[in-house]
Amino acid sequence: MSAYVLQQILNGLTLGSLYALVAIGFSMIYSIVRLINFAHGDIAMVGAFATLGLVAVDAPWPLTIATVLLTGGLAGITIEAVVFRSMRGAPQVTGFIATLAVSVVIQNTGIMIFSGQPRNFLFPSVMRERVALGPVTISLTDITIVTMTIVLLAILLILVKRTRLGIGMRAAAENLQVARLMGININRTIMAAFALGSAMAAIAGLMWGGRFGQIDPLFGFIPGLKAFVASVIGGVGSLGGAVLGGYVLGLSEVLFVGLMPSEYSGYRDAFVFFLLILILLVLPNGLLGRSAEERA
Repeated sequence: MSAYVLQQILNGLTLGSLYALVAIGFSMIYSIVRLINFAHGDIAMVGAFATLGLVAVDAPWPLTIATVLLTGGLAGITIEAVVFRSMRGAPQVTGFIATLAVSVVIQNTGIMIFSGQPRNFLFPSVMRERVALGPVTISLTDITIVTMTIVLLAILLILVKRTRLGIGMRAAAENLQVARLMGININRTIMAAFALGSAMAAIAGLMWGGRFGQIDPLFGFIPGLKAFVASVIGGVGSLGGAVLGGYVLGLSEVLFVGLMPSEYSGYRDAFVFFLLILILLVLPNGLLGRSAEERA
């Protein structure tokens, strides 16, 4: 395998890590309340601008990361409590339209506060240094993104598998009404899903800005949309599927751009949705998804 292909695979793993962090929030929320939250990608924008403000006051990076996670979690809790809780039990199309409305509100609020002009977003200069890995190189920023993604996903897995809250979330994902009859606090469980998923999206916004160098109030829409595609590819409602779908999509997108002639690189978004259609034609429930009958 050539060094060029290996380099593209490393780039794909980095992009896939970002998609996975956002996609897992889509799946957590959908698995419990059957809601596709199209405002989820805009939480990444909130996390990125929160980082920008903290960097401006020279906050230490550990404090910055913790604050961004908290900011994303609080944003998710607020959105769930103010907008979606009263709609619980309404037709799915109602929630779908509401998420689009929340997305527009967040984007326009960002434009009013920060203007629509892109802002430079630079990690410390040391993070742009590159480390040799055999015939290829990788920046410290990319190493940080992949490492932080693995650590956060491991923590989330432990929380979901080993804690009472996680058990409650898994029970609610299987059958919300039965979980309520078993004494599980449904409001708290759903709020936790929004908080955890939004915290992941916010930290993805931090890392997205650090890798690509610019942010603006509208930048979260496309990553959010692609992360939704990743969650569908993996099997919407499956946490493992969201992670797998994120990496499949990230690797496929980067390899498409890197291996195809340059004149086709502008069609990368079309390729993303073609890949979605192709996978769903073969596996209608995604790579790791389950049908409604299996879930019941």
